[in-house]
Amino acid sequence: AEGATVKFPDLDARTLEGLDVRLPDGFDGERNVVMIAFRRQHQSLVDSWVPWLEEQASADADLRFYEVPTIGRIWAPVRPFIDGGMAASIREPVVLRRTLTVYGDVDRLAGPLDIHDRSTITVVLVDGAGVVQWRGTGGFDTATATELGDALARARGNSSSGSA
Repeated sequence: AEGATVKFPDLDARTLEGLDVRLPDGFDGERNVVMIAFRRQHQSLVDSWVPWLEEQASADADLRFYEVPTIGRIWAPVRPFIDGGMAASIREPVVLRRTLTVYGDVDRLAGPLDIHDRSTITVVLVDGAGVVQWRGTGGFDTATATELGDALARARGNSSSGSA
């Protein structure tokens, strides 16, 4: 959608390796695909994107992708247990690093990104400056992947002007 610039909100997150990260500064890519999940059952939707995203990232050195489980403030006291459980089930360092848990007021993330439907995941493309370039919802499907691929190509075009 065209219109006002939407910036990814400033949030504190933590990788499943236990590293504290401030978002959106903590996103390492020029192009960052961020999959925001609100429920434990959303993991399969997130996972459905991973093969396609890994393929994109292998061809684009400046692309990173992240999983952002967003967990209500009520669960913050048991964060070590929840994060530890997720980490124990994953064990792959690359996945632990790209999984950034956000605890607290879910509206602080959902509000600025205009997310009204928390029954599925939201997928956003965030540039190196923290500006949202594209947004979609749900698990992987060809039409949405094509839209995201087009947005990635536009973002590459916009950021390649300075490279030699």
